[in-house]
Amino acid sequence: MELLDYAFMQRALLAAVLVGITAPAIGIYLVQRRQPLMGDGIGHVAMTGVGLGFLLNASPVWMATAVSALGAILMELIRWYGRTRGDIALAMLFYGGMAGGVMFVSVTPGGSTANLSSYLFGSLSTVSPSDVTAIALLSAFVVAVTLGLRRQLFAVSLDEEFARVTGLPVRALNLLTAVTAAVTVTVAMRVVGLILVSALMVVPVAAAQQLTRSFAATFAVAVTIGVTVTLGGTVTSYYQDVPPGATIVLLTIAAFLVLTALAAPLARRRARAAAAARPAADPAECAIPASRAAGDEVGV
Repeated sequence: MELLDYAFMQRALLAAVLVGITAPAIGIYLVQRRQPLMGDGIGHVAMTGVGLGFLLNASPVWMATAVSALGAILMELIRWYGRTRGDIALAMLFYGGMAGGVMFVSVTPGGSTANLSSYLFGSLSTVSPSDVTAIALLSAFVVAVTLGLRRQLFAVSLDEEFARVTGLPVRALNLLTAVTAAVTVTVAMRVVGLILVSALMVVPVAAAQQLTRSFAATFAVAVTIGVTVTLGGTVTSYYQDVPPGATIVLLTIAAFLVLTALAAPLARRRARAAAAARPAADPAECAIPASRAAGDEVGV
């Protein structure tokens, strides 16, 4: 393929694969926790890290990782200990993070808010070798956490109280989930962009849930969708000269719509098959004895 002749496209495709794996891998826990917008909030906080990177002449990727991780931890702490509700804390992260990023870039000597565009919406040509190294290391961390601790993270995401009763360190696992989400945001920002990264964390999971019933199957299908749309969006962006982040998100939404359309007849077919396999009940067996019915009424 022609695009593989260019070093910047080789880096972009590698980054796209890593993003396609990591975003749904942590997104499945955020969806289960009913925090689908957490990635969006962290993405806005990461803008402050990018701005600091420009101001201090440091790596924007690593600086964004540190700042977004701190922001995610702060959000969890406010949710636990503060009187402020979680949605208000998320709003503060949204607007404070965005304002911080713009401010730091504007006071950088020779800086311009235009420098943020590649981080906000993704850019193929600006993925440098150092970016690929950082993305690979951060992706390895995300995969290690989401797979190595999948049972514990799923238990906490499903029911915190039950997980606490079973002896799991719920607070530590919640903090780890928040930090892992923050790392994922910085992994994805060079390809998808900070503004759109949350869609890649949530929509593939929602699409996979249309067809699957178990956690393992949902995880596998979501990652497959993630890799497919990130590669497809990256290639389309190269040939059609369109923004990669927007292309990837639109492909992700299209995948969701297609799988939703396929899921309805599949669900009906499964229901008919289950009904046909169920033996007809004997009316005599379905009758409830009067003594049992009376006992039910008094709560026996």
